[in-house]
Amino acid sequence: MTKYENLIPRFLKYVERDTQSDETTGTVPSTPAQAEFAKDLAEELKQLGVSDVHINVQSGYVIGTIPSNLDHEVPTIGFISHIDTADFTAKNVAPQIVEDYDGESVIKLDQAGQYVLDPKVFPNLKHYQGDTLITTDGSTLLGADDKAGVAEIVTFAEYLMTHPEVKHGKLMVGLGPDEEIGTGADHFDVDDFKVDMAYTVDGGPLGQLEYETFNAADGQVVITGTNVHPGEAKDVMVNALQLAMDFHAQLPENERPEKTDGREGFFHLYRMTGTTDSATMGYIIRDHDKAKFEAQKALFKAIADKMNAAYGSERVKVTIRDQYYNMREVIEQDMTVVNLAEQAMKDLNIKPDIAPVRGGTDGSKISFMGIPTPNLFAGGENMHGRFEYVSEQTMAKATDVLLKINELNSK
Repeated sequence: MTKYENLIPRFLKYVERDTQSDETTGTVPSTPAQAEFAKDLAEELKQLGVSDVHINVQSGYVIGTIPSNLDHEVPTIGFISHIDTADFTAKNVAPQIVEDYDGESVIKLDQAGQYVLDPKVFPNLKHYQGDTLITTDGSTLLGADDKAGVAEIVTFAEYLMTHPEVKHGKLMVGLGPDEEIGTGADHFDVDDFKVDMAYTVDGGPLGQLEYETFNAADGQVVITGTNVHPGEAKDVMVNALQLAMDFHAQLPENERPEKTDGREGFFHLYRMTGTTDSATMGYIIRDHDKAKFEAQKALFKAIADKMNAAYGSERVKVTIRDQYYNMREVIEQDMTVVNLAEQAMKDLNIKPDIAPVRGGTDGSKISFMGIPTPNLFAGGENMHGRFEYVSEQTMAKATDVLLKINELNSK
């Protein structure tokens, strides 16, 4: 770890900051804590010697430039990560260090032992024999998603600034807010981030290289009932909760997250509230295939239309908002950005793990803005909860990959 002596201290400092995003505020960034963290990151990059460091007013991104020191032209590469964390408890994060993990033992997180990392439950722990792990104390998330990526990119920049003998083309850094609530990249300013290609450093375990994501939409269902005394309800009452259950029952039973994997899409009911008088449901709709995705949305609307026709009025109101699309549609037109990362990993004896993402990244939206942006591993496991952990060695290897990508690009 001596090659990047500041990587882990930097990461530990970052995760202790509560930078949770909030979808209800409508501001950019969505929380003041993210804005303050962005200011501190900008100052840190300036102190490292990164050029033209500023916070983009439109997006809230911290942007910095590392000018080329080559005597020939090469493509400009950007490296992107997000500074916010998920909606699980993120206050008072107290990381724990487990040195030289044996790959078999149960790791006790809290003092009482109520929460543990058990290889029988989390078999990926077996991959980390001999590594130093950073875990939670069982009461919060860790925030490796994506402060591991932030730490790796800043450390990458630090390495280049302190090793001027390392050749590189023009590189750009982008550290942005609100990825976890799905709005961060909506405001991304491509004119302020002039690169030929980019990578989000926002993936999970060692070797992940992702350029295929879901197509995604948010579906909202609002149901209007008629509430009367149940003793006088016959042919009068329309129970909004019953309509909600009827709506859900008409969606394909096997197209749920818990019954799908790989490229299989789903309808996920993530929120349902209501009374007899009115009810609301929130869904996320996902599929890798664009045609299937469009069919999902059509079915969602058709169910509402059918129910409204049966009642003779608009009892069920559906709104669908597209969130992002499968970035493979853009990237497969020129696989240079993927091939470069794949070769970098192979040169470092890291086996590339190329598989479709059952989710999305900021790269999903940025790719459709004109910058092909696949996703690289940052090291986190069990993200978004109390069982999150990351390997120090994997974080170092992620930083190695950034340097190797630069090396290959600079030839």
